[in-house]
Amino acid sequence: MIWLKLLHLAAIAIWSAGLISLPGLYLQRAHVPDRAAKHRLQAMVRFLYVAIVSPAAFVAVASGTVLIFVRQSFEPWFTLKLVFVGALATIHILTGLVILRLFEAGNVYPLWRFVAVTAATLLVVTAILFVVLAKPDLPDLLPAEMAEPGWLSRLNPFPR
Repeated sequence: MIWLKLLHLAAIAIWSAGLISLPGLYLQRAHVPDRAAKHRLQAMVRFLYVAIVSPAAFVAVASGTVLIFVRQSFEPWFTLKLVFVGALATIHILTGLVILRLFEAGNVYPLWRFVAVTAATLLVVTAILFVVLAKPDLPDLLPAEMAEPGWLSRLNPFPR
């Protein structure tokens, strides 16, 4: 299990670092002197996103999913962590959409967007770390019977 946790932590570190660094690369788009430099920057940004950040995200989510079943983490703090992981995945998707448009003719990445996206990403990563390390004692927001095994089968409109 220690190797699974190590894999999960390494993948999260790579995923987070990539999402934090990509907006800085986007900002450089406005300062490329010629077409060849723009092409090199675009190739580097796409490589970072496609070959490093996205596989790290997949490994982080997959290893985290396995850890859920190995550790049986069904606490309210864990639900909050998953909300923040969903926010990080949303940032990941939006980052990919920026790459698709950024290198079209005349497009640049404004400084205000760099600051906002970098701050939001840092905030989400920090929130995930805080929740995981502090494991705050949060109240259950759902009724206790919803945590019972087989509860969803009661909602089946076509009982057997």
